[in-house]
Formats: sequence, structure tokens, C-alpha cells
Amino acid sequence: MWGRDTEPSGPMEDARAASAAAQTKYIKLKVPSDTTIVGLPGATIRHINLHVDKADNVIIRNIRFEDSADCFPQWDPTDGAEGNWNSLYDNISVTGSTHVWIDHNTFTDGDNPDSNQPVYFGRPYQVHDGQADITSASDFVTVSWNRFSDHDKTMLIGSTNNPANDRGKLSVTVHHNEFFGNLQRLPRVRFGKVHVYNNYYQVPDAEPFEYALGVGVESQIYAENNYFRLSRSVDPADLLYNWGGTALTAKGNLLRVGGKEQPVDLIAAYNAKNDPDLGADAGWTPTLHTGIDLVETVPREVSRHAGAGEIH
Repeated sequence: MWGRDTEPSGPMEDARAASAAAQTKYIKLKVPSDTTIVGLPGATIRHINLHVDKADNVIIRNIRFEDSADCFPQWDPTDGAEGNWNSLYDNISVTGSTHVWIDHNTFTDGDNPDSNQPVYFGRPYQVHDGQADITSASDFVTVSWNRFSDHDKTMLIGSTNNPANDRGKLSVTVHHNEFFGNLQRLPRVRFGKVHVYNNYYQVPDAEPFEYALGVGVESQIYAENNYFRLSRSVDPADLLYNWGGTALTAKGNLLRVGGKEQPVDLIAAYNAKNDPDLGADAGWTPTLHTGIDLVETVPREVSRHAGAGEIH
């Protein structure tokens, strides 16, 4: 046994790693520069990781992405206080790439959600990683009009606290997406200047939910005119989580609990429950973006038009 201090090693771990490498050859598809992938009606990519790596000028639209499961996730007893299972594949991975547009897609685990997985070593067995992750000094990426549902680690922007590659990069826009029943990383950000606006967040259950916006090291999130529909059990203070950041800008966001709709100061709600406080100025103002809709219209417009099959 490896206890809680040592990562697995030996013949069984070697066999797992070899099996994982064999799966990678089949599940990971590289997307080169100057590529547009647009799905015909009903198009589905299942059990595949699209990897946009060191590419420029890529568009991915109108596709249902489903269940990019890792058959051989790695057990890491040193990950957190109790250890964790870590899986390898996202639906879409953007690494070291520029000018990427991910638009009008649907992301789901299909009939294989992590919530149905067993528990091993006292921790949930997790076979999925991100749905759309943007890392490794990627820059000028837009994630728009997508539907993300019933998933754990949804969108990671910046994968390490080491600033060597990501500082000054990771300029990302996240707008008009629907998040329903997702647990965390909506998105989680390190280093990047990330404009998050006109997204529709629905959190039906407090028990599995962790947070919406992850404020990481040197992150500069500008969260504007987003709509949060929460069950009564969800505390608005839990919409933010501090992963080592210091500040974000949050303005014009709206909260609906039950039948009551009201403005929400995300930072004040977080600071009332947590220490240290987060500052209220991300240090920049976005200028390169589409029109920003009135926050009251977000549920109607995003529900009607987000996801695959909704390009008009």
C-alpha cells in the first residue's frame, strides 16, 4: 500500500499506465491550424477527446460531445487530504493555441455520469475530466452559446500555478452558455483575463455543488450580467471560490431563488462568509466583445438558443 504520502508504483501501476497510453492512441484526435469543424444536424462525437494543440484559427460548432471517459483513471493518494481519482481526457482540450472559437455545442456525460460511479479507496471513482479546458498559454479563445450539463470539472482555464507560460496569455471570453447541474469550474481561472458575461447558471442541488467561478492565482475575471438560478438550499456565497486569487470584477449579475429575482453582489456574498476577502477590481475593462444583453433576458435567450442544433 502507498498510504497517503506516495504515488502508486510497481507492476500494477505500470500496467495501468500502459493501458492508458494504448487508449490515448484511439481517443485523442488532434485538430490542426486553419480548421473548421461544424456538425450536421444531430452530429455527435462520443468517447473522443478533440485536442487543439499548438494550433491557430480553429472553429468547433454545432456538435454534441458525449462521454470522453477514461477507462484507466489514476489513483493519487497525495491529491487532497483523502486522495482522489484523476482522469485524463476532456471533450475539448485547447493547449498552446490561439484564435479558437467553441460555439453552439452540447456537452454531456450521456448515460455514464460520474455520479453513477462506485467509490474506491473511500473516494468517488471519476472517469471524466473537463468538458472544455483551455491551458498551456492558449490565447484569444471564445466559448459561446454552449450547453454544459450534469458534469463535475467543467471548464479549466490555466492548469498550473507556475506563471512561466501562462502569465500574459489566456485571454478568454465565456458568454451566453448554459450551465445546468454542473458542480465546479464554470470556469476556474489562473492568470487569464477572462470575460464571463450573459451566462445562465442553474444549480438545482446544494449537496454536490462546489462553486461556479474559481478565482485562481493572478486571475482577472470580469463577471458581468450573468443570471444565477439557485435552489433554496444553495448559498450565494458559494458561487465563488478562492483558489489563490485576490480580486475579480462582478457587476450586473442577477439571482433567482424560488420565485424571487434580485441583484446579487457576488463579492460581498463571498466576503461575508470567507476570509481573506476578495477585492472588487480585476484591473481591466473588457472592450472586445459582442453586445451585452440585459441580464433579465438571459434565461430566455440562452435557453432558446444555446447548444447544438441551435445555429440559425
